[in-house]
Amino acid sequence: MSRVVVNEIEAKVGNDITFNDTVKISTAQIDTVRGKTTAGSTTVQGEGTATTNLQQGLVKYWVFFRNMSILDSFNSASFTDNGTGDATLTITNVMGNINYGVNHGADGGSGTDGSIRYIEGIDGTTAKTATAYRTRCGYFTADAFVKFDDGDNTASFVGDLA
Repeated sequence: MSRVVVNEIEAKVGNDITFNDTVKISTAQIDTVRGKTTAGSTTVQGEGTATTNLQQGLVKYWVFFRNMSILDSFNSASFTDNGTGDATLTITNVMGNINYGVNHGADGGSGTDGSIRYIEGIDGTTAKTATAYRTRCGYFTADAFVKFDDGDNTASFVGDLA
């Protein structure tokens, strides 16, 4: 097997460099793909002719929890049980600001009155920061929101990291 060691590869004609098989990018330190002009602007080909920014299209945080205990997660620093159906999700690599999108999900179970169970943000102005997100789990009855701790619940965040 031959090895070529260079600092930069440039296309001789045009802008495309073609490989015959899978490209593996690695160093002794860390595997990294970075935009040449701007570190955070790697564009990838999507479906058809559409392209998307790789960094913008990734989920930055997700958590799967049951009975107020994390079963699996990504970029999660901690999970605080604030009481029945009330939790704070803390982010390891923080978001760039509070303008990130939050997706929630709860198991298909239902409350005692047949209401669908779900999770939601408690208060978008005070419970959402770049470092944490406070959420509640429960279901609505005709009279109130009933909090619960059981069931499978998920949350994911999309947006810019700091």
